[in-house]
Amino acid sequence: MADKRDYYEVLGLQKGCSEDDIKKAYRKKAKEHHPDLNPDDKTAEAKFKEASEAYEVLSDSEKRSRYDQFGHAGVDPSAGAGAGGFGGFNGFDFGDIGDIFEGFFGGGFGGSSRRANPNAPRRGDDLRTTVVLEFMEACKGVKKDVSVSSMEHCSECGGNGAKKGTSPQTCPDCGGSGQIRVQQRTPFGAMTSTKPCSRCSGKGKIINDPCNKCSGSGRIRSTQKLEVEIPAGIDDGQTLSVRGKGDSGVNGGPKGDLNITVTVRPDPIFKRRGYDIWVEIPITYTQAALGDEITVPTIDGKVKYDLAEGTQPNTVFRLKGKGVQQINSKSRGDQYVEVTIEVPKNLSKVHKDILKQLDDELSEKHYEKRKGFFDKLKDAFDK
Repeated sequence: MADKRDYYEVLGLQKGCSEDDIKKAYRKKAKEHHPDLNPDDKTAEAKFKEASEAYEVLSDSEKRSRYDQFGHAGVDPSAGAGAGGFGGFNGFDFGDIGDIFEGFFGGGFGGSSRRANPNAPRRGDDLRTTVVLEFMEACKGVKKDVSVSSMEHCSECGGNGAKKGTSPQTCPDCGGSGQIRVQQRTPFGAMTSTKPCSRCSGKGKIINDPCNKCSGSGRIRSTQKLEVEIPAGIDDGQTLSVRGKGDSGVNGGPKGDLNITVTVRPDPIFKRRGYDIWVEIPITYTQAALGDEITVPTIDGKVKYDLAEGTQPNTVFRLKGKGVQQINSKSRGDQYVEVTIEVPKNLSKVHKDILKQLDDELSEKHYEKRKGFFDKLKDAFDK
């Protein structure tokens, strides 16, 4: 743990930052260091994993509280509880005062009146990762292979932590309860309280011959590839939850989930707004004036559209149902097409003479907006 960087430093944050700050910082770092976006950077994967590990801790309020109090030791499953007492007072350990008040009054300082059963099933932690999609993959849906590093039950010992052929033994000191009753001298006199059994570390069982593969923890870290179904319509920044693909549980508890945040690469033609698609198409002056049949790209392929005579700049028309499919639905958004009139450049003298002749022959009735503007201007200055 000594070589690990501070999680706040990893994400470029200050202690005390908000949950939104953490999410924004993680998304920025994930995009910056994602291996798929940095194929030539050998350090990208390590930085990406470091950012993901930091986010996993800081985005969880309970883990973040432990980390803020004890540092890496407070969130490392291989470490101990991480915090000691506050020293002594005439032989009295104030670190146990919560246990004393719990034994006499049904609860410690801000604590629960009951200790959690150390052998109760516990759900595994959720995992987080990101996946990079092309624009069309997000629109249409796709299957993606995702690498996941998770805690899995040790195959050698079956998850009990004992060497193959042996089994954990019930702790003789606590009888398997994980707690022992102790009598202590305090400023209030002799008091009896309960505390975690030091012999079994509160687990209620002792492993005399630990498994060689997992060192007695019952779980090992394993990297595996999963094929994940990305639904059609998912958008940049959204998170997909895959049930039961997180860390394995403890004491028979269920597995956690895998949360996949999606990053979508921009498209050179299409822009997305919710489930609608927007595209800008340049047309010529002649097409705008006379009308024309133009070809319009959609996410389903090319379609023909009859452009009306006298189409004005920045006219927007709608292609109903040509947008993105809504997630887990058959409904779709629309596609909006904005036409822009491209003014020709580098005209020859012949072209210029033709345009001047045309302009001279066109009367004001052909330019309604222009005529209206100058009429208003004249009225304004004549007053």
